[in-house]
Amino acid sequence: MRAVLRQATARTSLQPAPLRRCSPLEHANLTIDSPLLQVPPAPTMSALTDTAVTTSADFFDDTNEVVRRSTGRRKSRSRSKSTNGNRKKPSRKYKHVFAIHSQSAISPLTSGAVTPPSFMGFRNLMVLVVLVSNLRLMIENFQKYGVLICVACHDYRRQDVWLGSALFLLVPLHLFVAFAIERAAAGQASLALSRAQSKDEPPPLHPDRRHKRSLSDADRQHRSVWSAWHTIAAIHAVNATANLFIASYVIYVHIHHPGIGTLCELHAVVVWLKVCSYALTNRDLRHAYLSGADTAATLPPLYAECPYPNNITLSNLSYFWWAPTLVYQPVYPRTPKVRILFCIKRFAETVSLSIAIWIASAQYAVPLLRNSLPIISTLAPLQLLERLMKLSSISLFCWLAGFFAIFQSALNLLAELMRFGDRDFYGDWWNSPNLRTYWSSWNKPVYHFMKRHIYAPLVGRGVSPPVAQICVFLFSGVLHEMLVGVPTHNIIGVAFIGMIAQIPLIVLTETSLFKWLFNGPTAGNVLFWVSFVLVGQPLAALIYYFAWHAKYGSTVAPSLWKD
Repeated sequence: MRAVLRQATARTSLQPAPLRRCSPLEHANLTIDSPLLQVPPAPTMSALTDTAVTTSADFFDDTNEVVRRSTGRRKSRSRSKSTNGNRKKPSRKYKHVFAIHSQSAISPLTSGAVTPPSFMGFRNLMVLVVLVSNLRLMIENFQKYGVLICVACHDYRRQDVWLGSALFLLVPLHLFVAFAIERAAAGQASLALSRAQSKDEPPPLHPDRRHKRSLSDADRQHRSVWSAWHTIAAIHAVNATANLFIASYVIYVHIHHPGIGTLCELHAVVVWLKVCSYALTNRDLRHAYLSGADTAATLPPLYAECPYPNNITLSNLSYFWWAPTLVYQPVYPRTPKVRILFCIKRFAETVSLSIAIWIASAQYAVPLLRNSLPIISTLAPLQLLERLMKLSSISLFCWLAGFFAIFQSALNLLAELMRFGDRDFYGDWWNSPNLRTYWSSWNKPVYHFMKRHIYAPLVGRGVSPPVAQICVFLFSGVLHEMLVGVPTHNIIGVAFIGMIAQIPLIVLTETSLFKWLFNGPTAGNVLFWVSFVLVGQPLAALIYYFAWHAKYGSTVAPSLWKD
């Protein structure tokens, strides 16, 4: 403000008045008193203030004019935009008339929706419902029975423990018997090949020898090789059969407790499958070895790291014995090291889940099964259905916990300790669109054994794939019946029938009519859960439990079950 006042004062006081030209007559009449020669009076303070305000206003007007000139284009654009925007805005005068239904749309749950909605909320609700329902059952069970968990209350006979331990130690000896057989066979094959090479003849099983019909030395050698071949196969068959049937006989006759019997029978079946795979795989490797380099070249490249007969060693057999697989290979993919923390986690999971299964069985399943005996004896349909539905939750929990404990925890623990690389023990079987997918993904060690040693050889010999698949299910049904019927001392064929019943269900879920009527994958998955988990397992558990009590003197058993 002071600067403005200073400028105004300078303009009014210091600057001279503008000069004016006079005419000759005026110039002649000029005097001292002429107004043209008089000095203007000094300005007052009010006049200076008014002048300063006027000058400052003029200054700001000049400045605004400059700014207006430089930003004229931008202001004009912004004004035009604001004008256009105001034109697009709806009138604020009428608030009840703007359009809500301006375009066509379909409901989110309609099948033709462009973007289907997420069902995460319903999933969370289902989880909460399951948790609350099971919590209610736990409270009801505790109020009704109290705590039923008791280690000393179980009927663990000393004979069962001793025989079970002896079976666990003696059953693996059949693997070493198979090793001794293969060791002798490898020596005989090496001797036959060295003789043929010394005489500059084709290998003993070379295709060129098969067309010879003369009784030459080479032909006699060829026949001797085949004679030893059949002898080795017969000895392997006797060893494998003795492995399974001796163990099953001891369990069925002398081991009373079904839990100990189940563990022993499962171990015997696993070792039997390993013995069969060891013998069959080395049979093909020996055949390729005796057929020449051309045939041996058709083997997988991985086997070149340990060719036959270098794989016939105790260390190689011992690794296969403990490896989490039922299929023998001379070489397996290996991991570089053992992760200790990983092993601790898997061990903790295995132990905790095993305890959870034991608690669920003792606290919930056993009372439910015991109370179901009178219902089964009377064969009341509605009450039996209610028992099945009530038992299905406990059966489902035990089955899922057992699956995770075995295939995710125990097998991964064993694989980590053995540095076994291929840990594809199962697939996403819970999403199976049909039963065929389930059986090929939930237990891959058994599936690989069946495919390699039963299905593929049958198809290779000219059997049609459907017939080969039926043979696989028949074989699997026999094993399931042995795993359940032998420990419970009741070979009644329920497990076998359950496996055979999978064949028509597989055919049904793969028909075009079924997929068209019931939305294929969803209906197939629902049928799998209902038939196998929610109905099949609880019904089988009820039947075998009833047969157990009927055989050992249950008072509620009907007369048709008694001797």
